[in-house]
Amino acid sequence: MVNQQKNKTDLHHVVIIGGGFGGLYAAQKLAKAPVKVTLIDKRNFHVFQPLLYQVATGGLSPADISSPLRAVLSKSKNTEVLMGEVSTIDPEKQTVKLRYREIEYDSLIVATGVTHQYFGNDWEEKAPGLKTIEDALEIRQRVFIAFESAEKEPNPERRKDWLTFVLVGGGPAGVELAGSLAELAHGTLKEDFRNIDTSQAEIVLLQSPQYILPTYPPHLSLKAQKSLEKLGVTVKTGARVTDIKGQLVTYSQGETIDQIRTRTVLWTAGMKASAMAKTLADCAKAQLDKAGRVMVEPNFSLSEYPNIFVIGDLAHYPDKKGGILPGIAPVAMQEGEYVARFIRNSLQGRPLSPFKYTDWGNLAVIGKHQAVVDMGWLKLSGFLAWFVWLFIHVFYLLEFDNKLIVMIQWAWSYFTDSKGARLITTPGKNPEIKLEDDHETIVCKTGAAHHVEVN
Repeated sequence: MVNQQKNKTDLHHVVIIGGGFGGLYAAQKLAKAPVKVTLIDKRNFHVFQPLLYQVATGGLSPADISSPLRAVLSKSKNTEVLMGEVSTIDPEKQTVKLRYREIEYDSLIVATGVTHQYFGNDWEEKAPGLKTIEDALEIRQRVFIAFESAEKEPNPERRKDWLTFVLVGGGPAGVELAGSLAELAHGTLKEDFRNIDTSQAEIVLLQSPQYILPTYPPHLSLKAQKSLEKLGVTVKTGARVTDIKGQLVTYSQGETIDQIRTRTVLWTAGMKASAMAKTLADCAKAQLDKAGRVMVEPNFSLSEYPNIFVIGDLAHYPDKKGGILPGIAPVAMQEGEYVARFIRNSLQGRPLSPFKYTDWGNLAVIGKHQAVVDMGWLKLSGFLAWFVWLFIHVFYLLEFDNKLIVMIQWAWSYFTDSKGARLITTPGKNPEIKLEDDHETIVCKTGAAHHVEVN
């Protein structure tokens, strides 16, 4: 149960950690409730994660899919937004601690999501994942630096290394990123370079399970694979990466061990719970599953502390089929709204029926006119699925200006094959694959020679 107000003048204080889908939807649902809300996030914006791959490939700018949290919640007069990172939680004192401030709570909602899972390997620097705006910008840098480096590389073998892109993981993020990369290399950039033919770029998608998009029906997964292959993506299923070192990605496929030479490896293979899960385990006796997610009660609370709720990707919540609810945006949205309703009802002494997830289906886009949609009763692929995907993603963008800008950008890209956000804003950081002799020699008029790195 939620703690009642101590007296009539003190509003029940709900603290929300995390401004993703779960935390933000909870805050919005509490906007007119007789409570005080404090939303804490280490960034000052909410990002629409399903479109991060378009930022990573230059189709959209970060601001197109992001919304300042203060702007989104500006009309929620009972809500305070703080930019900061929670270091500790004290469930006995009912406080969360930021660097310079301690905040008391009556109810606590934790929605800090997940991060990349490298399965015990130290590959993060070599193969960036795609969960944040920063990740998307890092991938964008590496992708466009690869094309720029290939353009000035005289050695054919090294040029091929730069024009080979390996993606590890064939879930929705991997499939969408691979398709977007293929359209970029084989379409958008085809006329932009003089010394390389970008249509010769090789995009390889490595997927450990038998099918890409493993949560989809097999026939839709196969259609998605065929669509990727038509775009020029090489899809290898049953392929498990065993090592990433220098320019080599080593993988096993059955009894066969093979290697791919590449300068660019991108990771979309696995996720693990954020560090907040361990904090809850240490301080609030939360039970964690094998992936580090927090085991929660039917109302998303912790068994030992019923006023602490965990939602979104961080929560292990059983589904009807004996598995757990997937870490996707609609799940987090509905969980955030449910916990907000639970708190409101508890304060009024009214019960709330158990949480029931409404599954609107899964969507993944492969490329122009190519997508797959699984709504249970309706399974689509091709143009109609692509149109449904477009409509739903625009609908879920938070602010009107984001919806308008994205629609205009997509319309322009549709008719021109252009991607206007192809910027390299800072030097790429990829020390693991830099070769010692990657330099040019510049001779000044005085005859002095200087070695200048160009990669």
